[in-house]
Amino acid sequence: QVQLAESGGGLVQAGGSLRLSCVASGNFARINAMDWYRQPPGKKRELVATITSGSSSKYTDSVKGRFTISRDNAKNTVYLQMNTLKPEETAVYFCHGEVVIRSSTYSYWGQGTQVTVSS
Repeated sequence: QVQLAESGGGLVQAGGSLRLSCVASGNFARINAMDWYRQPPGKKRELVATITSGSSSKYTDSVKGRFTISRDNAKNTVYLQMNTLKPEETAVYFCHGEVVIRSSTYSYWGQGTQVTVSS
């Protein structure tokens, strides 16, 4: 059983910072790409940032220059450093990973962590 567990969400004022973490646990060979998604209230889930196993990263345009995704493969952990947060970035943030078990790849999601940015 593989689990992804996010932490680090909370309430922050506009312009503030938060660092999200997501730890993968269970029996697996490795994790390929890992991503952070977010789902604002009443809206669809959207991709925020992606990082490959080799630490190449991509971001949605709205967070470029403010958010940084990183990972520690030895700890099976992915991070999202979020700076200069805006009220419209209030959302549930989800971790996602492409997990390799034996020779197959499976998609796993965390349960989400709430980020609330007050104006």
